[in-house]
Amino acid sequence: MSGGGSDGATALAGARIGIDIGGTFTDVVLHNGAGDTVHVVKLLTSQLNPARAVLEGYEAILKEAGVGPADVDQVCHGTTLVTNAVLERRGGRTALITTRGFRDVLEIATEDRYDMYDLEMEKPAHVVARQDVFEVDERMAADGTVRCQLDAESVQQAAAELQERGYEAVAIALLHSYSNPAHEIAVADDLRKTLPNMAISRSSDVSPELREYHRTSTTVLNAYVMPTVRRYLEQVVDGLAASGMPHALSMMLSNGGLCRTEVATAYPVRLIESGPAAGALAAAHVAREAGLDGVISFDMGGTTAKACLIVEGEPLYTQTLEVARQYRYKAGSGLPLQVRSVDIIEIGAGGGSIASVNELGMVQVGPESAGSEPGPASYGLGGTDATVTDADVLLGYLDPAFFLGGTMPLDSARAESAITGAVADPIGQGAREAASAVRRIVDESMASAIRMYALEHGQDPSRLPLVAFGGAGPVHAVSVCRILGVRRLIVPVDAGVSSAHGLLAAPLSFDFVRSAPSMLDEADWSWVNQQFDAMEDEGRLILGRAGVPGERMDVRRLCDLRFYGQGTEISVEVPAGTVDGPVALDERFRDRYSTLYRHVPRDVPLEVISWRLVASGPRPVPAPARLPVPGEAVKGTRPVFWSAEDGLIETTVLDRERLRSGDRFQGPLIVEERESTTVADVRSTITVDERLNLVVDLY
Repeated sequence: MSGGGSDGATALAGARIGIDIGGTFTDVVLHNGAGDTVHVVKLLTSQLNPARAVLEGYEAILKEAGVGPADVDQVCHGTTLVTNAVLERRGGRTALITTRGFRDVLEIATEDRYDMYDLEMEKPAHVVARQDVFEVDERMAADGTVRCQLDAESVQQAAAELQERGYEAVAIALLHSYSNPAHEIAVADDLRKTLPNMAISRSSDVSPELREYHRTSTTVLNAYVMPTVRRYLEQVVDGLAASGMPHALSMMLSNGGLCRTEVATAYPVRLIESGPAAGALAAAHVAREAGLDGVISFDMGGTTAKACLIVEGEPLYTQTLEVARQYRYKAGSGLPLQVRSVDIIEIGAGGGSIASVNELGMVQVGPESAGSEPGPASYGLGGTDATVTDADVLLGYLDPAFFLGGTMPLDSARAESAITGAVADPIGQGAREAASAVRRIVDESMASAIRMYALEHGQDPSRLPLVAFGGAGPVHAVSVCRILGVRRLIVPVDAGVSSAHGLLAAPLSFDFVRSAPSMLDEADWSWVNQQFDAMEDEGRLILGRAGVPGERMDVRRLCDLRFYGQGTEISVEVPAGTVDGPVALDERFRDRYSTLYRHVPRDVPLEVISWRLVASGPRPVPAPARLPVPGEAVKGTRPVFWSAEDGLIETTVLDRERLRSGDRFQGPLIVEERESTTVADVRSTITVDERLNLVVDLY
């Protein structure tokens, strides 16, 4: 599959805007054409109509920057719309067409139990029920040869039933279509004649890969969200056009690249990690600028927290994802997707995460969130649940009068009332002690998830610096670092809107894949080189049409390998040039396997599953650090509750916009900027580096 996008690579004469929708806030940033000025807007996300916040944010950022729509060369957008549509079951009514005899592919799934010992284990419910599955007569062999010709009458019968039952979308996933898509193409062509308004998704187009259940699941979910994404993008594009924007909108893909809206509409499942991917790109940029080989990206917003490993200046990637898990941390309890994505772990912990006391008398936090509507109690928008944000207000970490730079004052009395009623009274403690418990629990939860994620990828988290961003990330990062044993924390400028900045660091990018299982030492190298050449030609053609010069195109080749008999693969880089044997791939796979699992089996042959190619344009140059605002950096002091032992301590508060490169301060400290707040405890120092990042050293 390939995606099309705006040319984020060339030097832009005008302004560039990034718009990131989160579960609680919508963040908007503008880089001017000279690349030396940044403007920021942050506003609450409208849950019922998220496009409204996009359009309002676009108008607000133009006003803030004092520019008109004609001055804008590019608008990049990241969204959680696809994820939310799947989680909340807000997609279109969808049917599945499959090969006769395979109607139960979604019901059978992999036949695995994600929890062997849970007698009440619930399988993830798919968006297509058994009565929504239709069979057609045809059969492909695994090598792509036709065993049974497609029966046109069975296709017409399925089309008639689809029309009669009023489906909005249909997924076509026929057996072994990744080897030969001819029958799927024919079925889709016939359906378009009968049902011209139907959203149609072919597995050979969306996910041309091995594994019947995963391929079908990916295609079904793509079809399911197509009507929702189409309506949303039409509303956004029409609204931007009505405001006078002269250029096409670019959408962030899960792989960290950009695509045009028509591609996003055809392949919306590839937007599943759109927003989080942008945050990982922002953290990768910080790591490269700091000359760090590896960091942990930590993004905590109003609804969730996300973590990603950055290695050698790039985020880690995965070829498979899971969504809508029955249990957040249990692999296999969700719906699988074969989508190349930045490898991110999502944690049900954010500023809006709801705190309560369970039936055992223990404090628990999340994963339910108050979101933006009604939001935490302190927002004063009708919410009554106690949240992490309410705890942070009560402890003194957040200044109620300076939230979002003072544009959205918080109500500390409501925060105290909510914490008292939901947590303090049930456990018999004071309000601040209860708030401190809420904070400890959410920080432990995030740290535990990050530690497990890092260890699963062969990394010791205590040896890596942590880059923290998101509205709540810098508030909690020092505590998370303490739990992980991390000794250095980096908080970039505009940390509260880093994901929106990450959108403007994304290149145009396209993924291609060819599944061809074989033993590595038996691979047909002539065929492999032909496939790489064909994928590269297609990628260069698409990039060229978008205006990317040939000399500025980048091509990466990958191979999915596993030991014979294993069920999952590891992707390794394929060396440049003609591939003429297995030696280099064998060595790279075993090195990577050793890093991940330490022990490498001997005398076990390797099996190749798929060959991949990623074609991308050059990465845009982000805006440089802003000049500090003249004036005194110390705003004053306020009492902050650091621990039950210490109680309230009068703590220095700094204005981040007035900090200069080389400034150094001893904790405890509160550093405030418009979109976020950095909290540093007593055993820490803060140094401002040459790009005005806050470098927090813990001891």
